[in-house]
Amino acid sequence: MGETEQRPTAGSRLGAQENAGISTLEHGQKPPMTPPGKLVSIKIQMLDDTQETFDIPQRAPGKVLHDAVCNHLNLVEGDYFGLEFPDHKKMMVWLDLLKPVMKQIRRPKHVVVKFVVKFFPPDHAQLQEELTRYLFALQVKQDLAQGRLTCNDTSTALLISHIVQSEIGDFDETIDREHLAKNKYIPHQEALEDKIMEFHRNHMGQTPAESDFQLLEIARRLEMYGIRLHPAKDREGTKINLAVANTGILVFQGHTKINAFNWAKVRKLSFKRKRFLIKLRPDVNSSFQDTLEFLMASRDFCKSFWKICVEHHAFFRLFEEPKPKPKPVLFSRGSSFRFSGRTQKQVLDYVKEGGHKKVQFERKHSKIHSIRSLTTQPSEQHTESARAYGDNNDAAAVQSCRQGKELKSSAEDTGQHKSPSLKKSPKEGRRVDGAVVSTVEEEEEPAKDRMQQNRPQSQQPSTGSLTGSPHLSELSINSQGGPSVANMTLSPNLSPDAKQSSPLVSPLLNDPSCIRADDEEEVKRKRFPTEKAYFIAKEVATTERTYLKDLEVITSWFQSAVSKEDCMPETLKNLIFSNFEPLHKFHTGFLKEIEQRLALWEGRSNAHIKGDYQRIGDVMLKNIQSMKQLTIHLRKHNEILMELENGIKNSRKLETFCRDFELQKVCYLPLNTFLLRPLHRLMHYKQIMERLCKHYPPSHIDFRDSRAALAEISEMVAQLHGNMIKMENFQKLHELKKDLIGMDNLVIPGREFIRLGSLSKLSGKGLQQRMFFLFNDILLYTSRGLTASNQFKVHGHLPLYGMTMEESEEEWGVPHCLTLRGQHQSIVVAASTRAEMDKWTEDIQMAIDLAEKSSGPAPELLASSPPDNKSPDETTVDQESEDDLSASRTSLERQSPHRGNTTVHVCWHRNTSVSMIDFSIAVENQLSGNLLRKFKNSNGWQKLWVVFTNFCMFFYKSHQDNHPLASLPLLGYSLTLPSESENIHKDYVFKLHFKSHVYYFRAESEYTFERWMEVIRSATSSASRTRALSHKEPHTY
Repeated sequence: MGETEQRPTAGSRLGAQENAGISTLEHGQKPPMTPPGKLVSIKIQMLDDTQETFDIPQRAPGKVLHDAVCNHLNLVEGDYFGLEFPDHKKMMVWLDLLKPVMKQIRRPKHVVVKFVVKFFPPDHAQLQEELTRYLFALQVKQDLAQGRLTCNDTSTALLISHIVQSEIGDFDETIDREHLAKNKYIPHQEALEDKIMEFHRNHMGQTPAESDFQLLEIARRLEMYGIRLHPAKDREGTKINLAVANTGILVFQGHTKINAFNWAKVRKLSFKRKRFLIKLRPDVNSSFQDTLEFLMASRDFCKSFWKICVEHHAFFRLFEEPKPKPKPVLFSRGSSFRFSGRTQKQVLDYVKEGGHKKVQFERKHSKIHSIRSLTTQPSEQHTESARAYGDNNDAAAVQSCRQGKELKSSAEDTGQHKSPSLKKSPKEGRRVDGAVVSTVEEEEEPAKDRMQQNRPQSQQPSTGSLTGSPHLSELSINSQGGPSVANMTLSPNLSPDAKQSSPLVSPLLNDPSCIRADDEEEVKRKRFPTEKAYFIAKEVATTERTYLKDLEVITSWFQSAVSKEDCMPETLKNLIFSNFEPLHKFHTGFLKEIEQRLALWEGRSNAHIKGDYQRIGDVMLKNIQSMKQLTIHLRKHNEILMELENGIKNSRKLETFCRDFELQKVCYLPLNTFLLRPLHRLMHYKQIMERLCKHYPPSHIDFRDSRAALAEISEMVAQLHGNMIKMENFQKLHELKKDLIGMDNLVIPGREFIRLGSLSKLSGKGLQQRMFFLFNDILLYTSRGLTASNQFKVHGHLPLYGMTMEESEEEWGVPHCLTLRGQHQSIVVAASTRAEMDKWTEDIQMAIDLAEKSSGPAPELLASSPPDNKSPDETTVDQESEDDLSASRTSLERQSPHRGNTTVHVCWHRNTSVSMIDFSIAVENQLSGNLLRKFKNSNGWQKLWVVFTNFCMFFYKSHQDNHPLASLPLLGYSLTLPSESENIHKDYVFKLHFKSHVYYFRAESEYTFERWMEVIRSATSSASRTRALSHKEPHTY
């Protein structure tokens, strides 16, 4: 029997104060305590068909019962679920969490309350816990059996095949037939049994957690997923069905959706007796009337549906629980019903903070055990093709399942099977088959990678977050996120954020085999040279390896993909590959020479006399002189970048191809960034030679060659630097264009990017987080929708011409507050810190000065948006109060899978900003090499190949790997040295921490330690705000 005494409530697990109850009271008021007295027993039917009885006080509100059920299940994300029961008229209604249970359930002995899913999110990747996804999978199974979730035979068979896989494991024809004979998942199942087994055959090695994820991926694309139909009639008396979803209110005729009213279009919902009324926002392009009216069977039916709509709107659209309106003194008009509980954003934020214990659970009917929350959750980046789930794509579904043969199994708990119910495990699992599993720090993001074939086991998907996380758990599996078309398989080290995003440790990174004994490391260190010149030479080699891999992204991976698709004009192919292949060939030989010299220097070759080989300047001089002959190819990169972007702009097919290539695991950065790598590399050579010349005394044998090499490379950099600055701005504008929706012409001649970052905008609902983009002529503000595209929707823009700015902390009572007054609109924004405010103030003032010196106002930016004619007094309070998180769903038909941890997303989650100056410094501060890494609570050190670029650390098992296993965006992190109390008794160790996430990294020498500190500090702290931008010429494309 479920207990309610001496248990933490679901509210306390989500960060509420003890006995806080429902936070619908005004500030300062205390909620009522749970009333003591006689206990009453309530029977609850769980989603796995078991029944539990809970004793609650007779006067307890519904919240107490809901919390008791969530506590019993150890369910952290209980806010997605509700309690449903038949009222005195046999109509199924939701239990009101604020009202006493006994006032709603009059005869509890004769009523069974059902615990079911109430809110279905737009993306199951937003469900952070494996237990939550399992319960959602049970709900899908139940809806299939009851005929609520209707779809074609192919989709039905595919759904059932994943259910069967999660229950009995891998395919065996005899066992499958017996199991299907005993278990009826749908009526008339016999006709589909062969198709179910055909699909099941392709799920070999798929764990229950992966099966749940795949099941939800298929189900969420079905039109009837999460839909409960409510019979009604329109004004003409036509029979229809109404439903409510995360996006808004839907209208069905039978089981076919005929209309939808997005939340952003709805101004007011109300009911009057049996009439349900939807008042829409004015829209000149819409043929709908201002107010729509539907007739329902009775007032009770109508009010029940209205309540469900109110709750869905609040849960998915609001940042926090709405406050109740004060009660009228004399007369009451209308219902006082309000949504009670946490919104989806609050749940996401809490889970991503990691403020809960991760425990085991068991699956009823399943012969396979599951350990919850050990690694990262599956992400839609690795799910079966979306086309497989359409009602008219049987062939695609079959192909999708054939690809499933590549799935690898995850680690499973091999302990004894316990009773088939969802019960709390007495002890939190810390080992899997003897391998230590450290609790995941929700910051690193697993890369899109399948586990190596020779690994006997890998870990199961866990609860990394995928959206809205301050820790980027939504940030994608690789930096690009989104499903890979070229390799549509489900990796065992699956994500969040993924990040994002948006966080997490790849199983390979937690592999005990990666841990190198400290004694062995000490012996290795003593065997190699220790002089600084050696480590500078070694930096040339390590960064050259990374550069060569980056070139191969274009010359090998991209070229191979292009050759298979007829999407790129021959002239563009020749332009790209004829200029990159000579570079790749040259640098392959260059790297070989450097590695040979290092081998001689280290004494690893047959040479017995090393003296003449303990230098690198001669090798650099020889190759830099040869490199000058490649200048003709380097000068072509300007043309390559522009021609590729023009080709993408003019060809939908090429645009789709390039977007899909960016989502592949090898393309860990935006594609156009790789096109600029050869120009960036020249700057790296220059910096390395400067350090070498500074280190050598003039009398050193290598000084003369090093100085000559520095002179040669400086000349090349000077020739190409101006062109590179223009191309970086051009590349950044196109990259930002992919992150934004609701705009048509971001990339125009003369526009320069200055800064992007997160600020709070003051509106009718208070301060709301917005993403701001500052250019030399305009300021955009956007919000991020909870959608699969991970893009930001433009809400408005302010031309900088004629703008004024003033600090307004005293006027609004908000710290770090600014008022920006444009010619037609004013907005009030607040930064998170004084330092952030100073950066924005300086950059905005500089941009205003630039705009004043230009010829006049900027052209209209948003061609698809109506001009904003509001006066400064009106600001945009009305618009912003309603047009929040889900507004971008109005453009879903234009959206496509999108990478989830670009710099824009990192700034959003970390509540920080970054400027073009920072990007330019980041280009100069790139580094590669081996580091030892240790978590806060782990004992051993893991040796990893680390690449630092684009404000992010990318982790590989070795430098020979083609793609990263995981990534750690560093914007917002703090870089320090470990203190004595942390007991890190090793040399050359630095510490990275953000909130509760702590990582220790250990370098091999003093030089490499200082270099890593130097480059990482460039990402964790902003550059000097001094700019020469106003002196640059406008960019022309």
